[in-house]
Amino acid sequence: MVGPMRSLVARMLSRLAIEPRIDVVFPDGTLQSVGRGCAPRLRMRIVDTPTELKLALNPELALGEAVMDGRVVVEQGSLYDLLDALVAAVHKARPQGWGKTLDGLRTAVRRFHQHNTPTLAKRNVAHHYDLKSDFFKLFLDPDMQYSCAYFARPEMTLAEAQLAKKRHIMGKLDLQPGQRVLDIGCGWGGMALSIAGETGASVTGITLSEEQLAIAKHRGAESGLPVEFRLQDYRHLTESFDRIVSVGMFEHVGVGYYRDYFRKVRELLTDDGVALIHTIGRSSPPGATNPFIAKYIFPGGYIPAMSEVSAAVEKEGLVITDVEVLRLHYAETLKVWRENFLARRDEAVAMYDERFARMWEFYLAASEASFRHDDLVVFQFQLAKKLDGLPITRGYIEEREGELGRKPAQAKVAEPA
Repeated sequence: MVGPMRSLVARMLSRLAIEPRIDVVFPDGTLQSVGRGCAPRLRMRIVDTPTELKLALNPELALGEAVMDGRVVVEQGSLYDLLDALVAAVHKARPQGWGKTLDGLRTAVRRFHQHNTPTLAKRNVAHHYDLKSDFFKLFLDPDMQYSCAYFARPEMTLAEAQLAKKRHIMGKLDLQPGQRVLDIGCGWGGMALSIAGETGASVTGITLSEEQLAIAKHRGAESGLPVEFRLQDYRHLTESFDRIVSVGMFEHVGVGYYRDYFRKVRELLTDDGVALIHTIGRSSPPGATNPFIAKYIFPGGYIPAMSEVSAAVEKEGLVITDVEVLRLHYAETLKVWRENFLARRDEAVAMYDERFARMWEFYLAASEASFRHDDLVVFQFQLAKKLDGLPITRGYIEEREGELGRKPAQAKVAEPA
């Protein structure tokens, strides 16, 4: 079995236009080079024969698991260098044969994997977001914004780009003092606190993460701002809001629940209300969640195609008043997160263990490579109930952002303790 499997792994890699060249060391010490180019070579070692079989049959899942378990080791170059080369080559090649069939099967059964009742939603959220908040502090900005930043200028720091993201969203919401705002998936409270502190609106933030809620409540109490944070599923809300914002939560709704989600958004908005949904998206047709991400990082998660989101919005009677596609901003965000994580990797190992640290390094590196080379982008959907709820040209967005940059906040927002 060893010979055929090795041949299959080598043949699979040889079909890809990999650059730079990768030297693959097999368990018996034999070496095969794949790829092309004059850049310094990469070198990866496959430690044992069972790993060869898994890599041949299901590389998308097996590579991440093998890195986690130390069964694939990068001996020359970095893990990011390896994944960057592989993701770029796979994207150019597009799935063929068994890979294409496997993708089709995953897409066909995706609704089953994203069955997202309130009970399952809370369990899925806890898997990721109830990790120790001190762990996320290792790599996030001081406000703990765990979503795509907005690099309005290339030289921005992560903290500056995250503030720019919040103000870009606030500009699109055309926020006014005294309005009631709902933040669906409020995280550690940063967006809600910024809205209240910079616009004078009152904000209700909801989350399913008990770990995040505790910090958000503490920050809210320290700020003295008109904010409230709750442990609540959006499906159970009954109040009315002038504005709704949701940043990085829609990926967890589940493809079978899109119409329910937008129906609830419509119910909760006042007649002249506006919503802004910021979500990772795919610029390609609908697909399936990467199996490594689904198993280890975001169970129940899914990255939607624009066609899936817009179809659900249209069927629930909302008007799409603006759409923006942020390209490469998340790649730059992930680059900083990955560098921050590696600089404090020993602390992550001390909090959890080496396997956990390898898993997160793989996740951050693979995600960055995917946003650079694959079909992943970020969508910002601005929604309203009626056509005349907002100015009819986009100039007001930049105007509102500029006003926020010049105006002092009403209260100093505390950083997470």
